[in-house]
Amino acid sequence: MQGTLRTTLWLGFFAAILAAWWVMYAMSVEMDLDLLGRPGPAGQAMAAMDPRMPMYMPMATFGPLFAMWAVMMAAMMLPTLVPTLRAYEDLMVSANGTRAGWLGVLLGYFIVWVGFAAVITGAQLALLFGGVVDMLGIARSPWVAGGLLLAVGAFQFTRAKDICHGVCHAPAMYFLGHWRTGFAGGLRMGLGLGAFCVGCCWGFMSLGFVGGVMNLAWMGLATLFMVIEKLPQIGHYVTKPMGVLLCLAGLAVIVGG
Repeated sequence: MQGTLRTTLWLGFFAAILAAWWVMYAMSVEMDLDLLGRPGPAGQAMAAMDPRMPMYMPMATFGPLFAMWAVMMAAMMLPTLVPTLRAYEDLMVSANGTRAGWLGVLLGYFIVWVGFAAVITGAQLALLFGGVVDMLGIARSPWVAGGLLLAVGAFQFTRAKDICHGVCHAPAMYFLGHWRTGFAGGLRMGLGLGAFCVGCCWGFMSLGFVGGVMNLAWMGLATLFMVIEKLPQIGHYVTKPMGVLLCLAGLAVIVGG
């Protein structure tokens, strides 16, 4: 019975990830964008729209834009939770963990990222109405795009990044220091882990404003890197090299612009 429940929950978890990626792909097709977020004729027309025009524009409205970011959080961040959920499973017998607690960890983690989706939705709308990004979320100035790359790259070398990444990189240690049983306990731990994860990975979410928030290629590469960054064996070895690459990319964008 326990084995069947475990299999069902994991299948549901991966099905949710695949569904989120499918929704993002369907949205990009509807918006006439390719996998790199480059617009076709209809997409170019959308990007050129003025959000202050007296007509309904979903990407200039909080509700639809927030839904897009929430789905993106599920597509990009749920895969990075796999090592954490596996770490919880390892403690289920020795520390009296439960499947309800496992679900609580998952829910708490996702609640925090949905909250971040609301914050970044507000940021995108402010940038959009301020003329900093277009309707597709692409920075209009190479100085903005390059500056964002430099900021995220520099963050990879900060103490805040080290602390947050340390928790994400070793979730078992977090569980041992904050262990709570049952669904409520799992939810509480999931909220804490989610907060550290946002602190670790917020920059990669914000890089969507460089190449467009609907750039599926960027989404895939960012997700892959964040998964690698959390792997126990190699995670610590990729953080700072990525910071160097981002800083170089930022300089290249500014100089090339």
